[in-house]
Amino acid sequence: MSGSGIRSAAYGLLPTDTTEDVRTRGAGVSTQVAVLPVGSFEQHGAYLPLATDTLVACAVAREIAAAYPVHLLPPVTISCSHEHAAWPGTVSISSVTLHAVVRDIAASLRRSGVEALVVVNGHGGNYVLGNVVQEASARGERMALFPAAEDWEAARVEAGVVTSLLTDMHAGEIETSILLHTDPECVRSGYETSDFVADDRRHLLTLGMSGYTDSGVIGRPSLGSAEKGKALLESLAASFGAYFSTLTGE
Repeated sequence: MSGSGIRSAAYGLLPTDTTEDVRTRGAGVSTQVAVLPVGSFEQHGAYLPLATDTLVACAVAREIAAAYPVHLLPPVTISCSHEHAAWPGTVSISSVTLHAVVRDIAASLRRSGVEALVVVNGHGGNYVLGNVVQEASARGERMALFPAAEDWEAARVEAGVVTSLLTDMHAGEIETSILLHTDPECVRSGYETSDFVADDRRHLLTLGMSGYTDSGVIGRPSLGSAEKGKALLESLAASFGAYFSTLTGE
């Protein structure tokens, strides 16, 4: 599926559409769909930035916006990172606050004629986003959460990512690969020697990340590459087609 045909380049994290761009794009579709990247501001070891999850969510959202006629929104950059509180730099808001922010954004979009919202989640700890979408759908609103675990698994296989999703929990092969592709200047040296595996994390919610890793890393970043990052994003964009069809009926 082709994109909007009218889309300004996005520099950094912020789309540069004008109101006329949005008006023109909306006139060409039966159902307007907005895409909201939700990231976090939390530790990602010594080699990836605190904003990693936001950069990943924005990269996925930009890939979607290049292929589908959607309204690309700026990201939510601070979310629920309480399990990372032991590391300097991590900042969180409550799940109640994040729930309210997304719900308010969706309501504002509907008032302006954008009927559907896709939340692109870049942080696994944002569990509440599933509840936001579930509750919205029960109210008859059009909302979806992307990517699902199945989408990540398909992308992992397509991109040749070796590490399983269980093992690749944080600052590992997937996140390092995506940033090596989209934001290589943000990846510092050290990822080549920072592999750490902790597959049994059944007490994560009680102990936090510090109960399982000293470095903050759980995964195999040494296996990351820009080529894998590119393939991951392409696969996710392809998977998004089913979400777009579900929300629009097209």
